[in-house]
Amino acid sequence: FPLFLQVTCNCFTISNGEMQDVAVGLYPSMSLLNHSCDPNCVIVFEGYQLLLHSVREIQIGEELTISYVESLMPTRERQKQLVRQYCFECDCLLCQNQEKDAEKVAGEEHAWKEVRDAVNEVRYPKSKEEWKRVLTRCQNLLSSNIGRLPDTNIYQLKMLDCAMDACINLESWEEALYYGSRTLEPYRLYYPGFHPLRAVQLMRVGKLQNSQGMFPQALETLKEAYNIMKVTHGKDHSLMKVLMQTKEECEAMVNLQ
Repeated sequence: FPLFLQVTCNCFTISNGEMQDVAVGLYPSMSLLNHSCDPNCVIVFEGYQLLLHSVREIQIGEELTISYVESLMPTRERQKQLVRQYCFECDCLLCQNQEKDAEKVAGEEHAWKEVRDAVNEVRYPKSKEEWKRVLTRCQNLLSSNIGRLPDTNIYQLKMLDCAMDACINLESWEEALYYGSRTLEPYRLYYPGFHPLRAVQLMRVGKLQNSQGMFPQALETLKEAYNIMKVTHGKDHSLMKVLMQTKEECEAMVNLQ
């Protein structure tokens, strides 16, 4: 049991190129990094290789920090998870100020609680039929909550992400772009500065814009993704190389127009 607790506290969730969880691993030296809800470093993976990147200027003697939890969660939920899994409470400025908590749960409470429960029930579908059922559920909730929930509500945002994923897996590119485009401003609000999740989301939306022939818009979106990803992933990361290739192809199409 003590060994299980040590693994739970010190393991890292390994994610793929699109920041989706695929496994867990132990990286002893990286386990020494302390937590902040507003960290100066981020972790990304290249296969099973863990990469640590600073996301802002670090002063001499300043401690390197990462976030142990998803910063999108409201302060109370972050604190609960930190106490439950890591046995400490965070007293960073974000937690003290409860910054952006009001925006995160804006809208009608019964509506976002229904959406939250629906999102929590979704398990990664393994077939087209399962994806269709997920998309139908998302479509019904999103349409019924028009005027009741803003896209900045974090559960509405997760529902938009879920609908986008379903559309991509069902090859409904135009609808995927519609949902993806709605996520960009909330992502900008909750992941300011350099954050790998925002870089990946911009890349996904840029690729969808590109596939729809929206080359000038796609180029601007892909440039924004590039400016973030070169910091969060580094220029040698495989995902960065895919982004650069897509951006170059888009630039070529813009020049042809």
